Amino acid sequence: MRIILLALVLCLTTAPSAGAQAKTDDAFARAMFDPQFVLKHAQAIALTTTQRRAVLDELKTAQIALAPLQADMAEPAMELQELIEGTRIDEAKALAKIDRVLKLENEVKKAQAVFIIRVKNILTPEQQAKLRALRDADAREEGASREEPARTTARQPKPNVPPPLGP
Repeated sequence: MRIILLALVLCLTTAPSAGAQAKTDDAFARAMFDPQFVLKHAQAIALTTTQRRAVLDELKTAQIALAPLQADMAEPAMELQELIEGTRIDEAKALAKIDRVLKLENEVKKAQAVFIIRVKNILTPEQQAKLRALRDADAREEGASREEPARTTARQPKPNVPPPLGP
């Protein structure tokens, strides 16, 4: 009963901040550019050889920084899973593991943020504007392609199928 109450309290207290976090994440995503997207549209945004090399160097640096963090996070995450799957949970041990996992997760997110901030700083304002336009166009096309199958199937005539035979 105490665990259910704790879960309920956690849900109620984190719900407003989760919405705020989603808004922050959306704003961050709108302001930044996925490095793969940058490289995919290198020609369209006139990415120079020096800029391309800088983006790839940052990618290598990020991979080197992230690999050990992600490996370090795997063991405490598995231990936490084992702790919470039991019929009784040692609260102190579980909270200690949660703290460790969240600390490592925060370090991973920070390293990822550093990477995409550096990639954005490599780009000129004009290149950033072109990338925004390309991203918006991709989003519109994706939205239209989701609607297209629904419209297409609505227009298709029903096949002329005879009614099933009775028993």
